[in-house]
Amino acid sequence: MKPFEESELILTPENRLYHINLKDEDIADTVIVVGDQNRVSAISKYFSKLDYTSEHREFIAHTGYYNNKRITVLSTGIGTDNIDIVLTELDAAVNIDPITRKEKTNKRQLKIIRLGTSGALQPEINVNDIVISTHGLGFDGLLNFYNVDDNIFEHPISKEFIKHTNWLDTLPYPYCVKGSDELISKFKGLNNVHFGITATAPGFYGPQGRQLRLKSAMPQLNELLTSFNYKGLKITNFEMETSALYGLGKALGHQCVTACVIIANRINRQFTKNYSESVEKLIQLSLEKLT
Repeated sequence: MKPFEESELILTPENRLYHINLKDEDIADTVIVVGDQNRVSAISKYFSKLDYTSEHREFIAHTGYYNNKRITVLSTGIGTDNIDIVLTELDAAVNIDPITRKEKTNKRQLKIIRLGTSGALQPEINVNDIVISTHGLGFDGLLNFYNVDDNIFEHPISKEFIKHTNWLDTLPYPYCVKGSDELISKFKGLNNVHFGITATAPGFYGPQGRQLRLKSAMPQLNELLTSFNYKGLKITNFEMETSALYGLGKALGHQCVTACVIIANRINRQFTKNYSESVEKLIQLSLEKLT
């Protein structure tokens, strides 16, 4: 195999991946990713020990120990474009030799958990509840730029969704990828925890059906998402990262799951009054379940 060129595999002088500023030994097998930079320290404050910290642009990383388990927490910023950077560079850091610039023979599999916030699309999901994403349904088009094994996609769900919504031809193909059964199972049997498809949008306003001065191309989108049902599987929530996380993660051989606290119900027009408290509970629950 030819080495990856300098313009493709971009490294710092310390052989860390350029954007996330991490190399193999900086990264634990379990990685928690968060959008908000401030949420990194909100998680690592529970660690008994920190052995690596880094900050570059919006990418802040803390690696340390919780209950004797090594964990890396890494901020991604918002959107599937940033997930593209983070997932690609995490994988490159652990599975490409920075000296030879070639793939390693023995690959590391990371367990990647996204902790985030989200808006519910089902009336029975209350604000401050937690949603675990069984699937990511991507409206972002990111995975369409990659030549990946077609088996990672849940095409029957996508086709039924296209039919149900009369999906516009001008919009990207809504690809669908399943999350890690092993990681999803860690959250089962808990109160106020819901499971379902997470719709991932490439923006916060029009792509999620919000209308200010510009009108939406699909003004009934949220109602169509709420009424979608594929063999009992419903679309539970809307956010901006999960489809890319699940798609790239599965294509690269990693396990991924998203757990989101619901801060708004888009159907009932409700918004949480205790945002920080709800996020704190999600952090504590996830650390407990992961260790």
